[in-house]
Amino acid sequence: MTTHPRHHLQLITVDTQDDMRIEIHGDLDHTSADLVVEEVTSQLAGRPALTDLRLDCADLGTVDSMGLSALLMIGRRTTAAGVRLHLDDRPATLDRILNLTGTLEYLTAPPPIGAAETPVTEDSAMPARPGGPDRTT
Repeated sequence: MTTHPRHHLQLITVDTQDDMRIEIHGDLDHTSADLVVEEVTSQLAGRPALTDLRLDCADLGTVDSMGLSALLMIGRRTTAAGVRLHLDDRPATLDRILNLTGTLEYLTAPPPIGAAETPVTEDSAMPARPGGPDRTT
């Protein structure tokens, strides 16, 4: 079990044989979004046989646009790894955001067959946010 008490967010990772559960306690926002993506990326890289990743959202607080972006990044990474993402015990506020943005089904649909062609590693994963300034054309 791993805990990360940074940024008013605490993650508790519980590892079982076939799946992984990460309990999210606190706000998923611009100050903590990277932490969640980093934890998921680390778990995916360290567990290539993982079949299911469960984010326990029962104690999830506020979710802002960066929090939603983090969930979408996690969805992309779990799909690429052939891992099914579950958003368990979602509070009404999270359901509302996911329904308004049309991302609930996207985030919780089973990964397509053959999605795990390229394993996710910490070195191959893109950062959650770009490091430089925005570019305009």
